[in-house]
Amino acid sequence: MVGHAGSIPSGGSCSEGVLTPAGTSVLGVSDSPLVIAIDGPAGSGKSTVAKLLAQALGLEYLDTGAMYRSVTFATLARGIDPDDVDDVAALVKDLDFTIDGDGTVIVDGVDATTQIRGPEVTRAVSSVAANPAVRAELVSRQREWAHRRGGGVLEGRDIGSVVFPDARLKVYLNARPEVRAARRAGEVQDLDYDTVAADLARRDALDSGRQHDPLVLADGALDVDTSDLSITEVVALLAREIERAERTVSGDSDTPSLSDG
Repeated sequence: MVGHAGSIPSGGSCSEGVLTPAGTSVLGVSDSPLVIAIDGPAGSGKSTVAKLLAQALGLEYLDTGAMYRSVTFATLARGIDPDDVDDVAALVKDLDFTIDGDGTVIVDGVDATTQIRGPEVTRAVSSVAANPAVRAELVSRQREWAHRRGGGVLEGRDIGSVVFPDARLKVYLNARPEVRAARRAGEVQDLDYDTVAADLARRDALDSGRQHDPLVLADGALDVDTSDLSITEVVALLAREIERAERTVSGDSDTPSLSDG
């Protein structure tokens, strides 16, 4: 199911690596970064969709969730309590990490690609992500990342609502809880469905209920329920929406679309 939450609107340094573009962007050139913002809860399909959409459009891709997980990994590795607001805030200011195009994550010189997806980090990441100093620092780095590249496809939980509220296209992907749990259980070894479902419910409550930058349906976002859609169908749907948005921006709203048949 697809819906709209209204109409589709047209500080620190970060050393994330880049995803080599698949080709020239079909979206044209603009004075402002050409950002596609994809938000949603875990298991909604946003990471896979965002990667494929970026490749199709010739844009670079950033998994902002990996940034919060990198900070969480560093917090735990240094023996800091994830709930210690001041200590975590002090850590993030000078934290050095890279997220390469192939998904490799280096934190403080350590390859943490696997560890940031592990259960220990997963249990603690919502606490770290709720820290206002962490959010402020990483939002600044995300904006800098996009400005340096002239845009990109960014996915997370507050891209359309906070990081880039004026993104060319804002998308909120969701799915029924049981579908999300089944997807995530299939991705993680040694975890059964009930355990995953309980953890997703816990994270949903934390992410949606936090005081700073909670997970919400951004104003103007395209609301897509992916429960009964394939990844290919979701990517095709978003590509059509982007094309329509571009025709609106260029003033060619009456020009037929290749995807209109």
